[in-house]
Amino acid sequence: MSATSLAEKWVDGTAGMTRPSNVVWCDGSKAEYDRLIEEMLRDGTLLPLNARTYPSCYLHRSHPSDVARTEQLTFICTRDKQDAGPTNNWMAPPEAKAKAGAYFDGAMRGRAMYVIPYLMGPAGSTMSRTGIMVTDSAYVVASMHIMARVGNVAMKAMRRDDDFIAGVHSLGDLSPDRRLILHFPEEKLIWSVGSGYGGNALLGKKCHALRLGSWQARQEGWLAEHMLIIGVEDPKGDVTYLAAAMPSASGKTNLAMAVASLPGWRVWTVGDDIAWIHVDSTGQLRAINPEKGFFGVAPNTSPKTNPNATAMVKSNTIFTNVALTPSGEPWWEGLTPQPPAGLVDWQGRPWRPGTPAAHPNSRFTVPVHQCPSVAPNWEEPQGVPISGFIFGSRRTKVIPLVFEAFDWTHGVFLGSAMSTETTAAITGQVGVVRRDPMAMLPFCGYNMADYFAHWLATGPRASNAPRIFRVNWFRKGEDGKFLWPGYGDNVRVLKWIVERIRGGGRAQETPIGWIPAADGLDTEGLGLSRAQVAEALRVDRGEWLQALADLGDFYDQFGSRLPQAIAATLADTRRKLGT
Repeated sequence: MSATSLAEKWVDGTAGMTRPSNVVWCDGSKAEYDRLIEEMLRDGTLLPLNARTYPSCYLHRSHPSDVARTEQLTFICTRDKQDAGPTNNWMAPPEAKAKAGAYFDGAMRGRAMYVIPYLMGPAGSTMSRTGIMVTDSAYVVASMHIMARVGNVAMKAMRRDDDFIAGVHSLGDLSPDRRLILHFPEEKLIWSVGSGYGGNALLGKKCHALRLGSWQARQEGWLAEHMLIIGVEDPKGDVTYLAAAMPSASGKTNLAMAVASLPGWRVWTVGDDIAWIHVDSTGQLRAINPEKGFFGVAPNTSPKTNPNATAMVKSNTIFTNVALTPSGEPWWEGLTPQPPAGLVDWQGRPWRPGTPAAHPNSRFTVPVHQCPSVAPNWEEPQGVPISGFIFGSRRTKVIPLVFEAFDWTHGVFLGSAMSTETTAAITGQVGVVRRDPMAMLPFCGYNMADYFAHWLATGPRASNAPRIFRVNWFRKGEDGKFLWPGYGDNVRVLKWIVERIRGGGRAQETPIGWIPAADGLDTEGLGLSRAQVAEALRVDRGEWLQALADLGDFYDQFGSRLPQAIAATLADTRRKLGT
């Protein structure tokens, strides 16, 4: 059976379950995108923005109950519960299919079913992978046009007849009580029903590229990571490529598109969210960005915090759940110092001061190539060579501004130990410290202990394993103010990281790793005292010992599957801190 007929057979079976009024195969053309936009403008799914200042930009308002990833309704459905692991919600595949099947039964009645063949990764790359998803949401189709390579390019990239991730998505009735996001890694299958929100509905993104991608990567010997990819160019023109894992609202997109405050330095954007990483035939770790669009958080994106992002969303962008000015322009908290008069909020109501104008998790979907800092080689089929990994999260205490792991095993331990303060990107409480190893806790499609083991095994396969660093832009002093200016000045930290990778960079040893020496960071012109810099880099033994006690509790849930090297590194770090 040919790839096309296998895919057609699966599509026919899905149509039999969901019973749409018609089936439309997407070709990924501009004409198709334009037609979808016109249809959504007519039925009110999209609102046009100011055509003069925001040409080809539109606003989508989602249901108020459908504004973020719903982790409590997201399941890994493996035959063996232990393969999903204790950090994932698990449901047995037969039970999951019976439950969601009832929601899917006739769910597309009266709607078109769009079939979207899509390619994650550049055309011609051996690292790229094909997905085929069906959906009854034109908004999802248009967003996938921006986020992935849609059409025949995906079918041509298939290595075998069955070489695609199959995804079924339906809005259903948008009831939170009839909402499920299910992953069947052994069947290369995703089912998502009851949500139109991007992280739940754009199946190429978190569902395919990370949850099923990580499962596939472990089987095939590569890494699928929740990481940005940047090239850091020094004044001589040499570029060092880094990949960085940061949970939502930890400064990830801002770092991916940073405008350097240091003369002669520049940050090139390869990707802002997902990296697929492999060891090439020479032993070099290389990474591709599987996406071709950004699905960014709008609030606090401004000319000050992220001038590149503010510039790139001025055209060909779909905004979701932002506010609207009287002149038909998008607005969100942080875009300007003061909200303009006459705002309409994200639910279409006159805005009242004291309430959110834009939803805290409002978004923009925009093509990568519009980013002013996009790297000229961002679609390089071989990927870019990775020289360093960065793990960063939002912590007001404990974690210094930057430090370097002693070696690969220690670096994997630091990534596995990462925690962050929660944000609006997930439903639930905001500001609570929670574990998020490698920023992958919500996205790892299998047992996280096995994921740590896979990381530990990857470094030794490299001829020159990348250095691993930990960063935290969000540490606060006793006065409650941030100790580090952040944003473009984070390039000063990247400069030290690059120097360390190249065998330089002044550093001092601590029980947790190498931190910059007193004069190691370039702080010229910042107006920071030596005491302020020292406080940002301070290792508080008491705080660390308390944090590591909690970490031990986190590791305990993995039982005997936890790699011995991780447990040994924890014990060694405790010993160093206690002496």
